Amino acid sequence: MSRRVLNHHLQFVLSISSILLLFSSCSYKQDQVLFEGNTQTTASISPATIYRIKPQDILQVRNLQNVKYIVDDAPSNSSSSPSAANADNQTYQVEEDSTVGLPVLGNVKIAGLTRYEAEKKIAYLYGKTLLKDPVIQVKILNLKVTLMGEVKTPGNYPLLKDKTTLTEVLGEAGGLTSKADEKNIKIIRGPQENPQVTEIDLGKLNSLSNPACILQNQDIIYVSESRHAVKNEKLQNLSNIAQPALTLLNTVLIIFTLSK
Repeated sequence: MSRRVLNHHLQFVLSISSILLLFSSCSYKQDQVLFEGNTQTTASISPATIYRIKPQDILQVRNLQNVKYIVDDAPSNSSSSPSAANADNQTYQVEEDSTVGLPVLGNVKIAGLTRYEAEKKIAYLYGKTLLKDPVIQVKILNLKVTLMGEVKTPGNYPLLKDKTTLTEVLGEAGGLTSKADEKNIKIIRGPQENPQVTEIDLGKLNSLSNPACILQNQDIIYVSESRHAVKNEKLQNLSNIAQPALTLLNTVLIIFTLSK
């Protein structure tokens, strides 16, 4: 095999490697700009407000003084009495007329109230008609946020209490991965056509006092990959691409040596 042919093979190998590297870089870039499209990035997005109950919300209502029932005069017949587990799973949907149907009380107008206000109203109505000093707990079960990116357990997480914070939800998800950039956490809030985005730096303690860190229903939290992890990933991709090219080059060199 002539030196000219060898050079031709070398140029071919280098060309293929360059093309593969280019496609790898483009693919990575597309992943990185997933949340950098037509969004409005601000220093601080609108702070969370206390959620007010809406029609179609799913509520869990319990009297904490009697975990088996919302009301204390439940039937004594065990065949018709719900178990404590069933009571825990009992839910009530807010109707379009803003009311929720509750045992004994019937339909109670509840839409427009905060969770705390709903608890007080229901406790007052039960205390007035049936129970002695009831302690009512209301949970809104359909509120959620979505975690994406470099978290150990991505997915949807419920907001079962008022003023749930970013760090609380990240803790529920098992924390950040080793590749996460704790200085670049995006909270995406608002309508899909014009969302607001804020970047949170967990490396700064004062960032935790940002009102945006109190999460709202339908928030999306995206944790970016760190630059160090990106660099290592690129080197790994380059190694994976170069390995078959080097193997081919070695094969060509062996053939060339043997043919001399």
